[in-house]
Amino acid sequence: MDISSLPLGKRFRGYLPVIIDIETAGFNPKKNALLEIAAVIVEFNAEGDLEITERYSTHVIPFKNAELDESALKFNGIDPYHPFRMAIDEDEALHMIFRPIRQAVKRNLCTRAILVGHNPAFDLSFLNAAIQRTQNKRSPFHPFSTFDTATLGGLAYQETVLAKIAKAAGLEWDNEKAHSALYDAEMTAALFCKIVNRWKQLETAAGKL
Repeated sequence: MDISSLPLGKRFRGYLPVIIDIETAGFNPKKNALLEIAAVIVEFNAEGDLEITERYSTHVIPFKNAELDESALKFNGIDPYHPFRMAIDEDEALHMIFRPIRQAVKRNLCTRAILVGHNPAFDLSFLNAAIQRTQNKRSPFHPFSTFDTATLGGLAYQETVLAKIAKAAGLEWDNEKAHSALYDAEMTAALFCKIVNRWKQLETAAGKL
């Protein structure tokens, strides 16, 4: 069965969950550079379980006059001007990330995407700042609503730190790969799918009682 034959349109009130992780050069979305962005799309499989279907990521060139916080760069290990980063500017990065998300929104009969993140307020603030800087008019995302896996992890696994939730959920966690946007987005997506699917299993079991 084709994935599109089981659209997500009715599961999350017309929203398509898209997991986003952003690495930055600080904490101020208007002053500090967005350096890396990753997006992971999740959809139903033939059994009606949520799974990862697409992954996208890119390094981003700091915008003009962006401030770079040395402590943030030391934490994420990014050299913004390293020649092998193959970074692209913000406008191109947003178009690259948004295009397949809009397609997924359409095929899942959704109205727009909703950002899923482990600290979604942080990621969404940087995403919205980049959208404003580039004057991008085709963002698929809801401008302020998010899904938070820290909250979901606290509910499902009694943990709120991503690495600890992942381990509690039976997922393998690699500290060497952490703080890469794509790795963190993939792990957050795997966790989100696991929690949503676990909820479906609990509902199914309850219905059989």
